[in-house]
Amino acid sequence: MSLTDLPVSTIMRCAAQEGLLVPAFNVAHLPMLEVISATLVQLDTFGLVEVARPDVERFGAQSFAAVAAEFRRVGARSHTRLHLDHMPVVDEEGNRVDWQRGIAEALELGYDSVMVDGSRLPLAENIAATRTTVEMAHAAEVPVEAELGAVLGHEAGPLPPYEELFASGRGFTDVEEARRFVAETGLDWLSVAIGNVHGAISGAAKDQKKVEARLHIEHLQALRAATNVPMVLHGGSGIQPSYLLEAIRNGVAKLNIGTEIRQAYERAAGEARDVAAGQAAVAGKIRELVEDVYGIAGSATRLAASP
Repeated sequence: MSLTDLPVSTIMRCAAQEGLLVPAFNVAHLPMLEVISATLVQLDTFGLVEVARPDVERFGAQSFAAVAAEFRRVGARSHTRLHLDHMPVVDEEGNRVDWQRGIAEALELGYDSVMVDGSRLPLAENIAATRTTVEMAHAAEVPVEAELGAVLGHEAGPLPPYEELFASGRGFTDVEEARRFVAETGLDWLSVAIGNVHGAISGAAKDQKKVEARLHIEHLQALRAATNVPMVLHGGSGIQPSYLLEAIRNGVAKLNIGTEIRQAYERAAGEARDVAAGQAAVAGKIRELVEDVYGIAGSATRLAASP
């Protein structure tokens, strides 16, 4: 069976069952979309093309509508789907967002999956916002990702020392809260915090090398056992490969990659805005990650053959 004929929710469940990773690449600049899709086809790898508010507001993705139009033009549904990433209820500056309007817009534009992020809310409010999103999206047969815990890195000001964060478990997703969260919302995929951090999106730090993050695998195992849904890691750029591979074996089915390919594009394109050079750099970085780090070249064929 071709993956073109399968809903992305089915593909994600198969990936979790088979221990295969679905990489999700952020379109920080609109010309990146074409090369992300083309490179996934060349590598016979299934992945998501995704866009978040910072890609639109701080970088060069233009708008959710522009990304959807570009995906319809060049996105290869044999190897990709379009995902709305991180529609926050409360953003990184602590401001309330019209998240229902954002989710509704993505559904109207034909996005294949959506993410609501109520992780900065108290648990009950996060549950309520996520449940509302699930009702909206499932009515359109679109799966929902939501986040519980605090994947740090987008907040104003520098992060505390990483080892201090990891040792303290600050922001880690609570196992019992995760059990309740999944049961009461009906979400499809759960974004968790187990040591992963976002790349900076503003100031000088947005151009700096990310922290080499570790992952608490035992905590991930407990979350997976408590929820029985595909796990998602945000902040995929910079996670140490040995930890990442172990996480994939323990239920992580989706990994968000933004910083590495955005910085590759921006550095290669330079002040001359050489789109072709930027696209070539993105293709090279994706090939390196898929073949050398994740080891998932050929995953599209494997997923199409899975039960």
